[in-house]
Amino acid sequence: MSRETFRLPDVGEGLTEADVLHWHVAVGDPVTVNQTLVEVETAKAAVELPCPFDGTVHELLAAEGDTVAVGSPLVAITTGEDEPAAPEGSGSVLVGYGTSASATRRRRRRPVTPEPARPGVGNGERQDGGAGPRATPPVRKMAKDAGVDLAAVAHDGERISRDDVRRHLERSEHPEPPGDTRERIAGVRKATAAAVTTSAFTAPHVTEFLTVDVTATVATVAALKEHPAFAGIRVTPLLLVARALLSAIRHHPEVHARWDEANQEIVRLRTVNLGIAAATERGLIVPNVPDAGSLTLPGLARSLEDLTTTARAGRTPPERMRGGTATITNVGVFGVDAATPILNPGESAILCVGAIRRRPWEYRGEVALREVTTLSLSFDHRLVDGELGSKVLARVGAVLGDPAGELLLD
Repeated sequence: MSRETFRLPDVGEGLTEADVLHWHVAVGDPVTVNQTLVEVETAKAAVELPCPFDGTVHELLAAEGDTVAVGSPLVAITTGEDEPAAPEGSGSVLVGYGTSASATRRRRRRPVTPEPARPGVGNGERQDGGAGPRATPPVRKMAKDAGVDLAAVAHDGERISRDDVRRHLERSEHPEPPGDTRERIAGVRKATAAAVTTSAFTAPHVTEFLTVDVTATVATVAALKEHPAFAGIRVTPLLLVARALLSAIRHHPEVHARWDEANQEIVRLRTVNLGIAAATERGLIVPNVPDAGSLTLPGLARSLEDLTTTARAGRTPPERMRGGTATITNVGVFGVDAATPILNPGESAILCVGAIRRRPWEYRGEVALREVTTLSLSFDHRLVDGELGSKVLARVGAVLGDPAGELLLD
C-alpha cells in the first residue's frame, strides 16, 4: 500500500488559486480514475477535478470554503502497491498537468466564528500547548494591550497582522447597523472587479449610441424558429446581433485588434473569438465562441445556446474563458434600454444591446409602431478612432435593420 497526494492543478491560464466549493467524496470512500473528487471555483469558472488514480480517500486536506494555491495538497489517497501513482507534484489531467509542488496556503472566504476561549487560554494559545492563530510577538502584545482575543480576529493570511487587529478594533467600535452583512470578495467577482478596474483605467474608452428599427430582425427571428435547419435550436435576437457584429468586423477588420503595450505595437487579429457576457450566480463571466466568423448561422445558434446554458450552470470550461477578441453584452434582457459597457481586458470593442420595445417610429414617411432598440459600442480609442467606431456601429445597425441580405443560410 502507498499513499499519494492529489494537488490542486493549474486549471486555467494565469490562475494561482481556487476556492474549494464542494467535496464529492469523504474519508474512507473508494475512488477510481477520472471520478470527480471535488468542485473548485477559480477566478473564471467552477471546475470539477477528476481523480488521477484508484484507491481509498485517506484524508481531506482542504475544507469547503478554503482558498488553496495551485500545487497545494487537496486530498491524500491510499493506493494499492501495484497501482500507478500520479507524477510527483501533479494534480490531475486538466490544463497544466504536471504542476510542481508548493507550500499550502489557505485562507477563508469568509470569517469563521471561533469557539470561545477556554479558561487560562489567551491570545490564541491552545490548552494542548500548540499555537492558535499565528502572530508575531509585537502583534500579540498589541492585541493584549487592546484587550483583543486573537482567536476572534478575522484574517486572510497565514499570520494575523497589525491591520487585522486594527480592523477588528474598528468593527468593535463601529459595529454594523442591524441587518448589514459583509461578504468576502472572491472567485469570479474578485476577478471581474480587478479586470474592469484595469480596463477602465488602462484603455481610453469611447462609447457611441445608435437607435435602430429592428422590426425586420424580430420578424427574421420568428421565421428562423420555423426553419428546418434550426429544429431543436433556441433562436433569439442575440443570434442576429452576433452575426451583425461579425459582419461589421469583416467589413472593417481594423477594428479587430489588440494593443501590445510592451512592444508598442497594434496586433491585427484574424480569428474572431466572440465573447458573450453572461450573468451567473457567481457573477459576470465572458465565455467565448472560438472562430465564430467561420460558423454557419445554425452553427452559431448552437454555439450560443451551449455557451449560455453552460455558463448559467457554472460549468464553463477554462479554455472557453480565454482568448476572447470581441464581446457582446445584452442589457435588454433586464429591461434596460442602454449602457456604456467597459471593455473586456485586451479587446478593442464591446457591443451592448438594449431592450427591444414597440414605439412610434417614422416608417416610409408615416409614423407607425415599430420594434426599436438602442445599440452602444465602447471601443479603445488607442486602436479605434471616432470614424472607424461610427462605421462599425452603423454597419451593425444596418444589418439589424435589414438582415435579409446578410443573414442568408450557408
